[in-house]
Amino acid sequence: MDFELHCMLGDDRLRPDGGIDMPNPPPRDAMSEEALDPATLAQNAPKLETVVELLTQPAVTRVYVYVCYWGRVTPPEVVEGLEISKSTAYEYIDRLVDLGLVDRDESTRPQQLTADPIAVVEPYAPIVITPTVLHATALQEIDEDVAYFGDRYGIGKLVAALRGAGLHFAGETTQRMVAADIDVRDTEAMMIIYALRPALVLGRERDPFFGHLFPDVADTIEVPDLDDTEDDPARTDPPD
Repeated sequence: MDFELHCMLGDDRLRPDGGIDMPNPPPRDAMSEEALDPATLAQNAPKLETVVELLTQPAVTRVYVYVCYWGRVTPPEVVEGLEISKSTAYEYIDRLVDLGLVDRDESTRPQQLTADPIAVVEPYAPIVITPTVLHATALQEIDEDVAYFGDRYGIGKLVAALRGAGLHFAGETTQRMVAADIDVRDTEAMMIIYALRPALVLGRERDPFFGHLFPDVADTIEVPDLDDTEDDPARTDPPD
């Protein structure tokens, strides 16, 4: 797997809505001729396609997050942990292996699965993608509130809501302020803030890039205990 952290954001550029401030356009020489060479772009295309697939296929992303957070795991443990069919689990695992996101050790029986966490942070656009973000998008598959919000507002605003939820649970902002920041109704902000708690709980514990999404409040986020953890695509306890 060759995903890596592309670049870092300065703390003072993060906006409450999860984006970044960009008062001036990026310089024309920000991208070199070498980086823009068609051969280089073609070589990097699969990486972009991989991220797009994770952001738009929550069912597949659930499996990635599970393996990322709890590997080494076996396919039967994926089936049991996520309560999906055997055929579906193997289909998604095969897809993730093809994408280079999951490593499969076939020298053991059953097979052992592992996945490295990925992080993409782009300084010239409001984009921050870490396992915590992918966890939030995966919740669309099993949480009606997250699915409603994602369908109504899109992935970008869902990520903004995740950032707002972290600020809220760090005591930096109110639910009404989050609603204003991301331009949704107060009731929708309250709904999505609490629906995204599983992503924050697991992300703070297991996402090594959690601080890149919350560089200013990562150590002060206090998420209330979850009433029900079965809406979480990656279990709160590792598989037996």
